Amino acid sequence: MFIKAILTLVTTCLLITISLAAYRLHTILSPHRPRPTRKHGDPVHLLIILGSGGHTAEMLSMLSRTISSPDPALQLNWSSLTYRTWITSENDTLSAQRAVVFERETGSEVEAKYRRDMHAPPQKPAQIVTVPRAREIHQPLYSAPISSLRCLLASVVVLVNCAAQGRGYPDVVLCNGPATATIVVFAALVLRFFDVRGAHTQGKLRTVYVESWARVKKLSLSGVLLERVVDRFVVQWPQLAEGGKGRRRRREYLGVLV
Repeated sequence: MFIKAILTLVTTCLLITISLAAYRLHTILSPHRPRPTRKHGDPVHLLIILGSGGHTAEMLSMLSRTISSPDPALQLNWSSLTYRTWITSENDTLSAQRAVVFERETGSEVEAKYRRDMHAPPQKPAQIVTVPRAREIHQPLYSAPISSLRCLLASVVVLVNCAAQGRGYPDVVLCNGPATATIVVFAALVLRFFDVRGAHTQGKLRTVYVESWARVKKLSLSGVLLERVVDRFVVQWPQLAEGGKGRRRRREYLGVLV
């Protein structure tokens, strides 16, 4: 009888824990969660995730097009962004260099090309940080969970240190599909789930995913993984947004953005 009572108690506690976790996930993933309250003059922090090759090219093209848009409703005022954090993967020196060039072309300066000391106070509005790759090209699948975990832990440290440095958590995390971006988004979810330093209650770390222009008929693996967890999910081809079944209702078609 004693063993049966213990098993019943353990089962009940487990069910309560699962129910509370499920409710918490529903709360932080709800598209109707309260918007952040902002005061005039509050800093604005944008985090941009770059990926090797085409992902970086598309992201920079999209940002350039948005900054130079003649439509005020679509235009991004780059100077209004108090802080900008760029995340690149280890050994992706080309993406880091292109971010530096992009910042200089907009009249800004980047704090460091390959900044690793995240404990030093930032001096400039833009900085580049690196995290381990979620998965190397041709890396065996059996080792991917280990490298992804390293990337996840490093991403959590980067985000928490942003808040600790006085920059505050990024208001928006912008990404377009590299594997590292998927891990960073899940790191943001972990912080919001546990409300670390007010990540959720302050309305921070809102995530925007833009599917690659190359994805015409079906989503990429990153898109499949992130569709239900990001705040906004944008596609660049109308056929990807068609249909009203299940998850497709969260897809937004805004035309070609690159």
